[in-house]
Amino acid sequence: MTTVLTPPPPVTSSPVPPPPPTGPDGTPRPHARPGLALAGAALCVLAAVLLGFAGNLTVVGHLQHARDQQTAYDELRRQLALGTAPVGQRTFDDKPVPMGAPVALLRIPALGLREVVGEGTTSGVLMSGPGHRRDTPLPGQAGTSVIMGRQWGYGSPFNALSQLPAGARIEATTGQGRAVYQVRGVRRPGDRLPAPAGAGGRLTLVTASGSPYTPSGVLYVDAELATPVQPSPPRHVRLGWIGPAEEALGGESGAWLVVFLRSQALLAAALLTVWLHRVWGNWQTWITAGPVLAALGLAVAGATTRLLPNLL
Repeated sequence: MTTVLTPPPPVTSSPVPPPPPTGPDGTPRPHARPGLALAGAALCVLAAVLLGFAGNLTVVGHLQHARDQQTAYDELRRQLALGTAPVGQRTFDDKPVPMGAPVALLRIPALGLREVVGEGTTSGVLMSGPGHRRDTPLPGQAGTSVIMGRQWGYGSPFNALSQLPAGARIEATTGQGRAVYQVRGVRRPGDRLPAPAGAGGRLTLVTASGSPYTPSGVLYVDAELATPVQPSPPRHVRLGWIGPAEEALGGESGAWLVVFLRSQALLAAALLTVWLHRVWGNWQTWITAGPVLAALGLAVAGATTRLLPNLL
């Protein structure tokens, strides 16, 4: 009788799980969780915008103001030398003076202030320095010329206006020459208004009042012209013919589109940063993505600042 030997059953072993994925530095990568990815991207966006706001309203904003002032000063000097500086609402070749174009050099010796004044009073213009209200005459001409400036942000050029004593000297140089004013007083909403300037000239400086970066009102400095009145060219923009964005404490509602587009770019960069962190590693990601997020955060914050009061 022949015995048939059957082979033993194969030994089955439990499958060995694959090792977890690791990054370039050998550290294991976390498992992908969409919820955590979105939360990380949201935190990146929030941090970039908050840091951008802090930078725009302090160090970066002051540096931008200094750069823009130097550029505007060089341009105004060139135009004064060529005799092409604006003397009214239109340029020498009969075109409207562009928003932000330099129109005057303002000096207040008592405050150590020397600022180039741009045309217009929107929040964007006042980031570069004081602005001339377009529906008023230029300094030195008959009537009341109005110049607005920020109290705290972007160089804070008008921060010390409330300290101007009566009789202080204010100088304004335009394409028509130098006009000298003497301060009559500081006033706030509700104070008695000065008498109309009539055929003479007056300069009113305007800024915000209140705590730092939280304007609660408007402060005015009135000064009377002490030099001869300069001729006034025809004015095409009459008093009151400006939009709400150019009024005191006005914001630029048209900046919402720029804010939206830059926010989309920031969100896309934040999502890409989270993905790179998972597939690339920690330090490599932040060294590469950090400057990009910071730049986009500054861009979003700068556009958003234009929505805030122009005298901030």
